[in-house]
Amino acid sequence: MSSRSPDPELFLNRELALLKFNERVLAQADNPATPPLERLRFLCIVGSNLDEFFEIRVSSLKEQLRQGAGAGADGKTPEEALQAVSALAKQIVARQYALLDGQILPQLRGAGVALLRVPDWNDEQRAWAREVFRHDVMPLLTPIALDPAHPFPRVYNKSLNFIVSLSGRDAFGRNAGIAIVQAPRALPRVLRMPPEVAGCEYGYTMLTSLMHAFVAELFPGMQVNGCYQWRVTRNSDLFVDEEEITNLRHALQGELTQRHFGDAVRLELEASTPPELERFLQREFGLSAIDTYRVDGPVNLSRLMQIANETRRPDLLFSDYRPAIPADLVAAAETPAAMFAAIAERDRLLHHPYQAFQPVIDFLTAAASDPNVVSIKQTIYRTGEDSELMRLLVAAARSGKEVTVVVELMARFDEQTNIHWAARLEEVGAHVVYGVVGHKTHAKMVLVLRREEGGQIRRYGHLGTGNYHPRTARLYTDFGLLTANRDICEDMDRVFSQLTGLGERRQLKALLQSPFSLHDTMVAMIRAEAQQARAGKRARIMAKMNSLLEPRIIEELYQASQAGVRIDLIVRGVCTLRPGVPGLSEKITVRSIVGRFLEHSRVYYFYNGGDEKVYLSSADWMDRNFFRRVEIAVPVLDPKLRKRVIDEAFTWALRDTELSWLQGPDGNYHRARSRRAKVNLHDHLMHLLGGV
Repeated sequence: MSSRSPDPELFLNRELALLKFNERVLAQADNPATPPLERLRFLCIVGSNLDEFFEIRVSSLKEQLRQGAGAGADGKTPEEALQAVSALAKQIVARQYALLDGQILPQLRGAGVALLRVPDWNDEQRAWAREVFRHDVMPLLTPIALDPAHPFPRVYNKSLNFIVSLSGRDAFGRNAGIAIVQAPRALPRVLRMPPEVAGCEYGYTMLTSLMHAFVAELFPGMQVNGCYQWRVTRNSDLFVDEEEITNLRHALQGELTQRHFGDAVRLELEASTPPELERFLQREFGLSAIDTYRVDGPVNLSRLMQIANETRRPDLLFSDYRPAIPADLVAAAETPAAMFAAIAERDRLLHHPYQAFQPVIDFLTAAASDPNVVSIKQTIYRTGEDSELMRLLVAAARSGKEVTVVVELMARFDEQTNIHWAARLEEVGAHVVYGVVGHKTHAKMVLVLRREEGGQIRRYGHLGTGNYHPRTARLYTDFGLLTANRDICEDMDRVFSQLTGLGERRQLKALLQSPFSLHDTMVAMIRAEAQQARAGKRARIMAKMNSLLEPRIIEELYQASQAGVRIDLIVRGVCTLRPGVPGLSEKITVRSIVGRFLEHSRVYYFYNGGDEKVYLSSADWMDRNFFRRVEIAVPVLDPKLRKRVIDEAFTWALRDTELSWLQGPDGNYHRARSRRAKVNLHDHLMHLLGGV
């Protein structure tokens, strides 16, 4: 098998695999055992995921189609892929709205949480809605009648809009026809009614309901024949020619302003919209029926997340969980010296969100406040607008420490936040760099240099599989390693030197790094397991990641399976490998775990003749992670921690019967079932690590 000319029979379609992941997320909303507000949350997550899917993946397919690109690794041309994507996406969307109206909203209403639409309003609710419309909504609206003097307005990506059909003559004698009303972004899409008006503690209505009820007040004396909500999704991928610019930050700021007006890729509109208005909007945006999604409800389901977030009903949510802090790290946080002594004593493993992210913050706090710390170096990919870690780096720089931060400005949809923090850090004298041209810095590292007895510099590091983002650390499963291991920390220093300066590739002692050694090492270790199996010896590969796409790795796994290697893959999202094909991949299983937390950690395991190798990594097995990003994989050297990682990442995941989906050779998934005792991976690890 050659990675240069892959056999399309060996690979599944990437876009369809991503949509099938969203089917699995939607199944959480379809599960009556999921608490009602969590069902709504999963429904909204699918809506948000689909938005990004169209903004990035569908827009990429359309660009390939325009450029006349050939078939992908799976054998589908861009046109065939778009047809298949549209068919499956429309099934998912139809299921979303059927669940919302048929199950989730009725269940919530029965529990005292109501989304009240126009037909539901009584006289008191209508009077309240009219008052809100007149005082809070109407002053911000600018209706635009379409005629030669009023061309079609410029429409933001994913903005809420209304197309209004009118008849009659206005004050200037103009014949009415069509008007567009854009909902300002300042207006909330979901409004909470006072309990005494709603008739329940949590009663909500939507801005779209107010528009439908009172839109005629925008057109006095005219006949409103219909008002229909719609929105358009646009290509949101940024193009910045990094080799042709001198200041990436300034160039990116200019490009961000245009993101809202990329080429249209999807039109969503209310199900009752007349066909002639649908065709009018399609012509305006250069879209066709394949790109058009008629929906029976709000055109932006993700906006309903506000209801899940604002409704204070613990009985309708997952039970509260407070992540634990290992007792020895609680004591270590008392003083900087105690923190560094604890890490110097032995490596410390954290498994979020079962264990708190607080020790990572404590580590940075100790580094920022300890007078013996002379330097802090950190990579930032995603961190959030209100980041305690970034404030600690700012404080450390202000106090005179050498602070170097590699900020990845091209982290999709977090560009503006990262630009903000880069500016803040530069203002206080930190060294801010943006990584390497053409390679996103996706590695997760903090390196602290501390002067200790005798004037010697000792290095302390944190490496993780997830971002330095305290909020997502409560929702995403990730591993983090605090270490003072000499080889690992010296390797980290070498990587930082590569990112901030110039020089030849430097040999690393412990870490694997993309784009240099990670891919070659993975291929070599897969081949080594295959060789062991051919020799009749025990061989095993386990790997956990978000996505598996890279053709060469997939081909090597196929060959290892044919050699007799047992391979268990836990791939949350996209997997284009076909497992269970006789004679090809019958030794390979692929499972996806979808539940309360988002599976995000990347872990690689190789039996290695009994000398087990376990790596924690920032990298999925994708082309971009291997060849177009700076990524790190760190070996877990401590035997006790290695066993913990094996158990927590693999042993219990492979026993899970509640959250797991098994992938078939055709790319379809079915729920894992077992006659053994039921195992819920997330519940088990909450009990094991959090003492629930």
